[in-house]
Amino acid sequence: MLVVGLTGGIASGKSSVSRLLAAHQIPIIDADIIAREVVAPGTPGLTQIIREFGGDVLQPNGTLDRLKLGQIIFSDEVKRKKLNAIVHPAVRKEMFWRVVRYWLKGEKVCVVDVPLLIEAGLWKFVGKVVVVYCSRELQLQRLMSRDKFSREDALSRLNAQMSLADKLDYADQVVDNSGSLHDLEQQVNNLITRFDKEVDQAGPEKIKKKGPGTGRQ
Repeated sequence: MLVVGLTGGIASGKSSVSRLLAAHQIPIIDADIIAREVVAPGTPGLTQIIREFGGDVLQPNGTLDRLKLGQIIFSDEVKRKKLNAIVHPAVRKEMFWRVVRYWLKGEKVCVVDVPLLIEAGLWKFVGKVVVVYCSRELQLQRLMSRDKFSREDALSRLNAQMSLADKLDYADQVVDNSGSLHDLEQQVNNLITRFDKEVDQAGPEKIKKKGPGTGRQ
């Protein structure tokens, strides 16, 4: 089975690509969804977060107040690392088992949708890396429009992330989301065709992972 790592950046359109892939019946393992599940009420993850950050990060119904926690960690790298040390191992473990389950079901391809695929080093464990790209200015404009941020706030969010330009060095395939929805759909269709052909012709055991710096295809 070919495991594809899908990544991008804030307002790059990664979620749109993920939805298009899912519409083609390709299994999607969404790290953001899993990250919510591993800190649901009653989980060890939420217990650890309360122990580290206090009960003020909970909403009245006992669920995690992600907005409040985000405000705490956004400008504090030490606290951000503490949160990541709690959440990331649990997310990785669950992602691994979901990949195994798709493999056991006989799927030819599955996609792991991970915003921090490169930063967390998870690109090393997938067969192919797909980066959803758009220019920084377009990314900025979309973020301002979508979340009603000022330009300064939007820039602050972008600067807190690895740039899309830097992520291109790790990409086996690039989806350029600078155009229309039709353009995006066509690129996703081509992507699926390429992966299906590669699995059918080469076999999963012959798919090699390329290192950073290999450039775009």
